[in-house]
Amino acid sequence: MCGCDRGELGLFDSVAYLILLLVVSLEPAKKRKTSPVWEYFDQISSNKVKCMLCSKELGYNNNTSSMIRHYRALHENKERNGCGPSQATRKQELDEALVTMIVKDTQPFSIVEDVGFRDFVQKLDPSYVLPTRQAVKAMVEAKYAESKEKAKADVKKVTAVSLTSDLWTSINMGAYLAVACHFVDSNTCLNSVLLGVLKFPQAHTAENLAHLKASLMEEWGITNNVTCLVTDGAANMIACGRELRLRHTVCIAHTLNLIVKKALDQTPALADIRAKARKLVGYFRSSVTAKEKLAQLQQQMGRPTLKLLQEVENRWNSTFQMLHRLVELKEPVRAALASLATEIPPLSSDELTSVTACLSLLSGFNDATVELSEEKKVSGSKVLPLLKMLDENLQEEMKNMASPVARQMGEHLKRQLMEKLNTLQSMSIMSLATMLDPRFKAMGFFSPTKANEAIKRLTSECAAIVSSAAQPSASHGAELVTPGNKLWRHLDDSVMESRRRHSVTADASVEVQRYLAEPNIGRLEDPLQYWERQKLIYPHLYRLAVKYLCTPASSVPCDRVFSKAGEVVSKKRNRLSPKTVEKLMFLNKNV
Repeated sequence: MCGCDRGELGLFDSVAYLILLLVVSLEPAKKRKTSPVWEYFDQISSNKVKCMLCSKELGYNNNTSSMIRHYRALHENKERNGCGPSQATRKQELDEALVTMIVKDTQPFSIVEDVGFRDFVQKLDPSYVLPTRQAVKAMVEAKYAESKEKAKADVKKVTAVSLTSDLWTSINMGAYLAVACHFVDSNTCLNSVLLGVLKFPQAHTAENLAHLKASLMEEWGITNNVTCLVTDGAANMIACGRELRLRHTVCIAHTLNLIVKKALDQTPALADIRAKARKLVGYFRSSVTAKEKLAQLQQQMGRPTLKLLQEVENRWNSTFQMLHRLVELKEPVRAALASLATEIPPLSSDELTSVTACLSLLSGFNDATVELSEEKKVSGSKVLPLLKMLDENLQEEMKNMASPVARQMGEHLKRQLMEKLNTLQSMSIMSLATMLDPRFKAMGFFSPTKANEAIKRLTSECAAIVSSAAQPSASHGAELVTPGNKLWRHLDDSVMESRRRHSVTADASVEVQRYLAEPNIGRLEDPLQYWERQKLIYPHLYRLAVKYLCTPASSVPCDRVFSKAGEVVSKKRNRLSPKTVEKLMFLNKNV
């Protein structure tokens, strides 16, 4: 009997032990409920869960797929409308972040189908279900429509804009025209908006370019507000400005490029050195052995490993960079050539001396190109002062210049620079921008005569604003005209108009002279911040500053658009429609 009892007791203990093990084994599973969807569900048994929002019971098989589907179908929209916990907006936030990533990083829509990306997202947030590529495209289109309307509203608030424009040919030989708009907003801050990147299948004539730009200007409501159009110096672009009857200026980066290229080509001895340098660089770039030897020698000499740079025919700064790098690496290059089986000679000591002297003259032009290509700062007003500084630096450098090659190149640079400087000083868009920049004013001009002409022009434009702002007198000529006597009316009216014009001109002259009499602000200060502080003191000049300081010095903003466009229309996504390209580029630039 006792033995039987002990057996039954042992059996009971074994069953109890198994139940205990089962209970313990279930505990970690509860702890592993890390999906956000568990915030809305309660597990009521090993194979059932209950929705805490609607009390519906669902089958459960160790995954949350059915729970996520139920929540999205019945409760997610309510959560977005503020009827539930904030966790529900998570999907919307992630969708928006995904669209922003695709736009900013120029990723293809198909990234959402890439296995590696899907696995990565799953690790980050298992509850997030990636949208399809079609859904992503629809999101991009919706974001484009929303962003474009907002940008249009911002642009319509301003009274003056400047435009930059450029053409580009994609990988599949499709031509695109980009037009960007630059303006000073109500907070006196410089802003830029890409108006469009449009497919341009027509012939690149001035008439076709003007027609497309005019339609963009009309769409954005800026037809009567354009201060200036900035493009490269191509004949069709210049003629396009005339066709649109807009003030036009050639991109200063292209202008400097032409000045330096012409000076380089007019210096035969330097042309020979450049040809020799191109051949030398080409050898190191095409030979794996030579490339590795150069890198090895730099490491042995304790130098950072740098590569030689090749000259590009239509970019003078690539010539500067090629020659600068050759001078920088002259020792390792000479040592590498000595140890390699090649007949290509290094640059001689005399050639390196000539190159070093030429680089000294050209360094200012390189710095000027970089500075005048800035997009986030006022740059148009810098053109005249910077060219003036280039001329003065050239003269100073050449006083002690021993190299005949560098002296010859320097003379060509001075002549080309002076021709451009005289032309630009006579352009109202440039002279007024310089005069309205409190860093420069009259000091920014090379010629005192041109500075005085700019002051007269500024006073005239200021008087026009004073006149338009003045309210016509209700008693016009009343004190001079006897009631009922019309004999002297025309003379009296002429006298009153003369008085009014004299008063307007005097008011404008006083405002301009007070502004010019103030000390210039520091060169590194922001001129727009100055005008924000002084807009109540010089209200009419403030309006002119907003009008003229928005003009950029170069069309580089559009060049940068196309550097991104090359990533958008890539080999992986060369079948994008022109409309989709435009939307992606608009968002990449403006969002």
